[in-house]
Amino acid sequence: MGLPPFALGLLVALATLALDQATKLGLLFLADLPLRQPLVLAPFAQLVVVWNRGVSYGLLQQDGELGRWLLVAVSVLASAALTVWMARAETRLVAGSLGLIVGGAVGNAIDRVVYGAVFDFVHLHGGGWSWYVFNVADAAIVFGVVGLLYDGLWIERRDAEPGRGA
Repeated sequence: MGLPPFALGLLVALATLALDQATKLGLLFLADLPLRQPLVLAPFAQLVVVWNRGVSYGLLQQDGELGRWLLVAVSVLASAALTVWMARAETRLVAGSLGLIVGGAVGNAIDRVVYGAVFDFVHLHGGGWSWYVFNVADAAIVFGVVGLLYDGLWIERRDAEPGRGA
């Protein structure tokens, strides 16, 4: 039977937020990543310190306090709206996906409030290719969006096929 969708979504959001903040605090203050960077994990992965004052992929960089607090406000409002959607979700996939997005958005908003920027640290690279530096919150947001796309594009299409119950 499992948890109802909203309860699952809230649990996923809290777990995402906890994991995001624990990794950031651990790398900043226990592993002392700012002084020990880069920490090489594999030939294609390392941990580095990047302070992102913008949104995803460094877009909309904000150097001033107004921009910082506007991004915090947008994150809080988006998280509230997504939580309302989560409360109305009929499936565990949608609720869990929304929980990933909400937990990630709140985690990055906390960084903006506390540090003035989002702490990104995972750098994947290889063969002259380099991906953007990201964190647990960013990855959770991406996986949450993928879950919503999967639900919206494939599950609804499958359920709409003739001979299937809607």
